Parts: sequence; C-alpha cells; structure tokens
Amino acid sequence: MEEMSRRNLKTLAAALLGCAALAAAASAAKPPDVDFVPTPHKVVREMLKLARVTGKDIVYDLGCGDGRIVITAARTAGARAWGFEIDPDLVEEARLNAEKEKVGRLVTIEERDIFTVDLSSASVVMLYLLPELNVKLLPQLARLRPGARIVSHDFGIEGYPPDVTTTVHQYDGKVSAVHLWTAPLRKATDYFALD
Repeated sequence: MEEMSRRNLKTLAAALLGCAALAAAASAAKPPDVDFVPTPHKVVREMLKLARVTGKDIVYDLGCGDGRIVITAARTAGARAWGFEIDPDLVEEARLNAEKEKVGRLVTIEERDIFTVDLSSASVVMLYLLPELNVKLLPQLARLRPGARIVSHDFGIEGYPPDVTTTVHQYDGKVSAVHLWTAPLRKATDYFALD
C-alpha cells in the first residue's frame, strides 16, 4: 500500500511539473505588440538609401514581418541583415522569402521579442513601430556604436528629433515620412545646449 502511495505521489509530482512547464511556455509566448503592416517597397528603398546601406553594414530590422527590408538590404547592397519577429508564422514566411530571393546566406530571421535584442552589433537599425514602442527601445538604441544609423518609417522617437526626414510619395497617393538618426541619439534639449 505504501509503495502504491509513493508511486502515485511521483506520478502526481511529474504531472504537476509537466503542467508548470506548459504554463511557463504559454506565458513566454508573448503576443505581438502591434499587427503587421508591411512597409511599401518604395519606402523600403528610401529607408535603405537614407541610411546609405552598403555591403559593409549589419542591418537589423526590429519587427521584420515578411522580411522585405532585410531581404532588400542583402539583395541590393550585399549587407548582412537580421530580422527579428515575434510572430512564428511571419518568421517562417520571412525565412522562405529570403530563400526564394536567394539571399539566405546574408539574411538571418530570428523569432525574438525585439525588446530583448542586443543592438550593439548593428550599424543600421530599421523601425516601423508605434512611437511609444520606439521610446521603449531607447535603452537598446543607446548601446549602438557612434555613427550607427536608425531609420524609422512614419514614426519618430519622442524627445529625439531626427537628423533628417524625407517624404515618400507612394504609388497609391499615400505619403510616408522616413526619419534618420545617427547614434548616439541626442535629445531635443541637447541641440539648445550647443548654442
């Protein structure tokens, strides 16, 4: 009888551990902060042009979606490029797109929460995120090497004026802004301190 109770306790303990592991895995699967909205190809080209991306660059795209920015950076400039995306379906789509475009040797797509990515190796960081998410990235952007470029489609970084903003007139009549900053980022108040 005692042997039976010990076996039942071990079985129950194993079941509880299994449930705890499943619960931990479920809580680790963070949903995306925003829905995927693709950057139009004309805007992608302008972002890469504004950042002056070359084959010497390491391009990071935070929330890369279908991978179009990193794929274009690799295909047109020969840059090494990493896309970070939390949605596993988009990760798979981006990987397939990189292989289809024959840039798989230059492009790496990782399923990651963008707020955990170490940006210190990037020379160019691409963003198409809401302003509050751009601000949330400030501690990571502060780790960029001097001279690294940050490019954002449409949305700025509150308190940090861009070095340059260009306008892109899209084929469907919509207009997009493309913003460029050079690391280290400077607050708006820093500009007044220079006077």
